Amino acid sequence: MKPTGMRSVWTVTEAEARLSQLLRQAEEEGPQRIGAEKTFVVVPEHVWEARSSSPVSLGRWLVENMPRGYELELPDRGSTREVPFADRDSDSG
Repeated sequence: MKPTGMRSVWTVTEAEARLSQLLRQAEEEGPQRIGAEKTFVVVPEHVWEARSSSPVSLGRWLVENMPRGYELELPDRGSTREVPFADRDSDSG
């Protein structure tokens, strides 16, 4: 198993040869990743069941998975830019 930052990734060969250890570590340390190009994750059944039985709302998913560490440039709210189609009559649609 080779460390990659705070998590470790098992090669497929290591996972096959040391399955008991991989399962024990999944229970004690959390998800275990297997593979380099195509990665698979091993988690204890109780973790899988808890995650599967409580679907996450779209709003929660978006908040939990939003990109972090990016500086987004927000437009100036006081902008006097022209609004496209502002002169279009809403009833002529």
